[in-house]
Amino acid sequence: MKRINEVGVLPTIWEVPDELWADIEVILGTLYPPASTGRPRNDLRLAVDGIIFRMRSGCQWNQLPERFGSDTTVHNWFQTWNADGVWEQLWAMLLGDCEELGAVDWRWQSVDGCMNKTRFGGQAAIGPNPNDRAKPGVKKSLAVEANGGPVGVVIAGANRPDMRLLEATIDAIVVERPPTDTYEQNLCLDKGYDYKSCRETADAAGYVHHIRRIGEEKLDTWGIKTQPARRWVVERTLAWIQKCRGILIRYDKKDTNYLGLIQLACALLWYRRKHRIQSAIRVSG
Repeated sequence: MKRINEVGVLPTIWEVPDELWADIEVILGTLYPPASTGRPRNDLRLAVDGIIFRMRSGCQWNQLPERFGSDTTVHNWFQTWNADGVWEQLWAMLLGDCEELGAVDWRWQSVDGCMNKTRFGGQAAIGPNPNDRAKPGVKKSLAVEANGGPVGVVIAGANRPDMRLLEATIDAIVVERPPTDTYEQNLCLDKGYDYKSCRETADAAGYVHHIRRIGEEKLDTWGIKTQPARRWVVERTLAWIQKCRGILIRYDKKDTNYLGLIQLACALLWYRRKHRIQSAIRVSG
């Protein structure tokens, strides 16, 4: 397991920590109980380590280091777990744990999209990138809470406008949002969402929408901004996720495989927050 420094902040996760493995083991044990007969099962923790390595490095599956075991076995488990929603369940579990610790702020949420290059073609969620001479590309549409914690994501072709992914992104939030009659939930969007349909979507989801109008700047009569910036956290989270080379460039032909890597990256962000909060509680207590 990676060492933890004095303030409880984890370095970049390249191997699954013990505490995180305990959460993953609960999910895997429920979905895939060990058989009483037959060949012994492969080391699933090594498989998870191999998947994290591939996500971080962007290497080909058949170039995984030998310490992770058979690359075919790791890849097969990865596809099985994608199909069964393991990474989404892990993401939801860790987000829920943070919510119990009071570390999730639903009052201000943001959504934004980001385009990426693709390699080796693909079966779905591929389209001509308008910012890259119509080369094949993919788009991520991400929703975050007030502090930038990812709460939902969808992928589509790079030519799909952000505004057409808003409803799907809100629907993809991995946990149930608090009731909107409990407190006001605000949704911040940039000028790419300045459409009537986006306002209707936000209203239908119970949000108070804040959409920057095309050509508008939020300034007072002295030319000074009058409200704090709140939308930037989604751009920061997208930048965090794109530090993973397996996500920065899509090498996966199957859209489910690429989406699975993004879901795993989002889960790791929530694990880091959970660990940080728990460490602070232990120190203060």
